[in-house]
Amino acid sequence: MHFTEPVYRNPYWPTWPLLEVTRGCTHNKCKFCTMYKDVNFGVASMDQIEADLAEIATITPHARTIQLLSANPLALSYDRLAPILEKINEYLPNMEHIYTAGRVTDLRNKTVDQLRKLRDLGMDEISMGTESGDDWTLDRINKGYHANDIVEQCAKLDEAGIAYWHTFLNGVAGRSHSHEHAVNSAKIMSQTHPMLVGTGGLTLFPGTPLLDEAERGEFDPLTEREMLEELLLFVQNLTCDCSFITHHTVGGTNLTGPNFLERKDQIMAALQDGLVHANMDVLAWMRARKQTL
Repeated sequence: MHFTEPVYRNPYWPTWPLLEVTRGCTHNKCKFCTMYKDVNFGVASMDQIEADLAEIATITPHARTIQLLSANPLALSYDRLAPILEKINEYLPNMEHIYTAGRVTDLRNKTVDQLRKLRDLGMDEISMGTESGDDWTLDRINKGYHANDIVEQCAKLDEAGIAYWHTFLNGVAGRSHSHEHAVNSAKIMSQTHPMLVGTGGLTLFPGTPLLDEAERGEFDPLTEREMLEELLLFVQNLTCDCSFITHHTVGGTNLTGPNFLERKDQIMAALQDGLVHANMDVLAWMRARKQTL
């Protein structure tokens, strides 16, 4: 198997097999991220992909799922991506679900008809690194798109019948724009139809422009209490029916699960309880020990 370090994969999807289709990230400019800082974007050759598929077929010939690597294989054009999916089905004839990650901008070069054909080849679930639905915040962290792009491109996925995930990056707007980040992100995501909304909290990792800006006093990071307040505000304003995942666990309560709207009051109550009872020093200590996003 061919893998370019570092290897990141979605832990909520089946973790094997993995197939490297691209290396690194096409954008690689987000101010909070170092995941692929030292990896130049590249595309695996069809010879490499076929060799890896042949190896997978000898190990697990009845595989029904596969996860494509790396950061955003969806960036490939339809004409480059479709033959790869066809090869996956050729080598693994029982394939049912092909999972991939992507950026909002990766959808611009694909029509609804092309997306529908990719779905028919098995690509039926995409994880979108959305991060925010607030234009000021998106510009501030250099995501390379705006809120209207999220709504427009996700509508294409809805029409094509492809499921997708949103992420909300708690704290990434800083203190000065926290309210707008939370409210506008929830409103924009609620205008789409994600199967899942996930949240993660900002950690200022060494080597990120956002940490450099914070050290120069140009970025005002949230405290743990403020992070929790912002997350609560986001949940209050989110109205799409989806599954919900958060990596922020407070009060010993796991807030992750399906049927968000049914559980919304329960989730908000748990977050409110955390604001009263959670040990913010312990939460800060846990965040400081994180190594990657």
